[in-house]
Amino acid sequence: MRQKRRQVVTISGELGSGKSTVARVLADRLGWLYYSTGMAQRTIANEMGITTIELNKLAITNRSIDEKIDAVFKNPPWGNKPCIVDSRLAFYFLPNSFKVCLTVDPLVAAKRIFHDKTRSGESKYKTIKQAMEAREKRRELELKHFIKNYKLDIENQYNFDLVIDTSLLNVEQVCDIILSHISVK
Repeated sequence: MRQKRRQVVTISGELGSGKSTVARVLADRLGWLYYSTGMAQRTIANEMGITTIELNKLAITNRSIDEKIDAVFKNPPWGNKPCIVDSRLAFYFLPNSFKVCLTVDPLVAAKRIFHDKTRSGESKYKTIKQAMEAREKRRELELKHFIKNYKLDIENQYNFDLVIDTSLLNVEQVCDIILSHISVK
């Protein structure tokens, strides 16, 4: 017997894994709404005149930053409509969602970040090595932050219904894999 498709899919993942791009394309393909906490984080950083790395450092000691971002999950702007949610912690805040985690080789991620000219709230890197170092620094800060403030290891793959390594896949292939899993969920 087929189960009803879940109306919320959460896309979490490593920096440079294609999380935001996959979430936007998947939302478009399904005709669902799209929401991103990364956009909220970049907006807050821009309003404060700092980078997202600086915001992550500040959030470790300033809970009000998390509270601003997390508040959306208490009363989701998408209501009861189907939605793709792009957020590192959405799987935690939306436990009944279909939870997807995207992983990626660090060098592939750094190259993606380096070549992505649409990223706002982040420094523009002069080399791929700089992008890789900044990615690792941000990753470490986020891991510490989520463990300290949420008691949560976001890299624990048991938190997710589906884990996909995007290193050798394009966006359409990743979306196809997700769609093949949510169509029977």
